[in-house]
Amino acid sequence: MAAVFLVTLYEYSPLFYIAVVFTCFIVTTGLVLGWFGWDVPVILRNSEETQFNTRVFKKQMRQVKNPFGLEITNPSSASITTGITLTTDCLEDSLLTCYWGCSVQKLYEALQKHFYCFRISTPRALEDALYSEYLYQEQYFIKKDSKEEIYCQLPRDTKIEDFGTVPRSRYPMVALLTLADEDDREIYDIISMVSVIHIPDKTYKLSCRILYQYLLLAQGQFHDLKQLFMSANNNSTPSSSSSPEQKNTDRSLLEKAGLSETEVEPPEENSKDCVVCQNGTVNWVLLPCRHTCLCDGCIKYFQQCPMCRQFVQESFALCSQKEQDKDKLKSL
Repeated sequence: MAAVFLVTLYEYSPLFYIAVVFTCFIVTTGLVLGWFGWDVPVILRNSEETQFNTRVFKKQMRQVKNPFGLEITNPSSASITTGITLTTDCLEDSLLTCYWGCSVQKLYEALQKHFYCFRISTPRALEDALYSEYLYQEQYFIKKDSKEEIYCQLPRDTKIEDFGTVPRSRYPMVALLTLADEDDREIYDIISMVSVIHIPDKTYKLSCRILYQYLLLAQGQFHDLKQLFMSANNNSTPSSSSSPEQKNTDRSLLEKAGLSETEVEPPEENSKDCVVCQNGTVNWVLLPCRHTCLCDGCIKYFQQCPMCRQFVQESFALCSQKEQDKDKLKSL
C-alpha cells in the first residue's frame, strides 16, 4: 500500500516526492538521536575489532612480602599410608599445623570468618573456625631461614586408607603456616598461609600436589595464590619424570575433580627474555591468562597475548623502573 502511494506521488510530482522522503529522513534521524544521543550503537562492527580497539588497563599493584614458603618433597612417594614430606622456607619463626581429613565446607566457612568475623592468625583461631572438623592434627615449630623437611603421617591406629570418592567432603590435608612470634604479626601484611594438599590414597590415585594456597592478610582479606606462566626454555628438561601412562591417568583424574591441568602441573625451567624482541627482560603479567612474557618496551603494542592469543583485559608489572635500575647497579 505504501509502495503504491509513493509511486503515485512520484508520478504526480517528482519534486514533491523528494521533499516528502527528505522530510521523513530528517524526522527519523531526529528521533534516533533524541533516543540514543550521539552514542548510536554500531551493530555491523566485528566483535574482534571491538575488543582489539579496547584499551588495556594497567592494574595498580601493591607489593607485599610473603614470609611463608611451602613445597612438597618427593611428591611421587607420598600417600595416605606412607605419609608426606613437606619443605618449609619461612622468613620468621613459624608454626606449621597440618590437619588431616579437614572438612571442605568448614574450611571455606573458616576463610569467610577471617573476612567477616575474626582474624585467623593462630592455629587455635583456625580450629575454632573449623569447629574441629578434621580427623588428626600435627604441629611443628619452624625456625626462620631454615629449609626444614617435615615428615607428616597419620597414626596407624586411625586405620584410614582413603577419603571416599569424588566429589569429596574432606581434603586429605590442609597445612597452616602462622607466625610464631606475636610481634612479627605487626610487621607483615600476610599473617598466615593455608595450603590445600592432595595426597593419593586407595580410591583416588592422582599424584600428590598442592591444589590451592590462600594468603590471609591482617586486614581481613584472603587471596588465592596463583601460578604465573612463562615461556619454557628450549634447553629445559621437564622437572617431572612421570611416564606417559601416569600423565594420562592424572589428566583423567583431574577432569573428574574439575581441576585445570595447567594450574597444577609443576612448572618447567623458564626463560626470562621477552618472547617478542628476545632482548628485554620479562616484566609484565597479562590477565586473565597470567602469561608473563613481555618486556617494558613491547607491552604497549599488544592487546592480545602473544602466547595464547587471548585478549588482554588488564596487565601489571612485576618490578617498577626504580627496582630494575637498582638490580642493574647491583649487577655492575
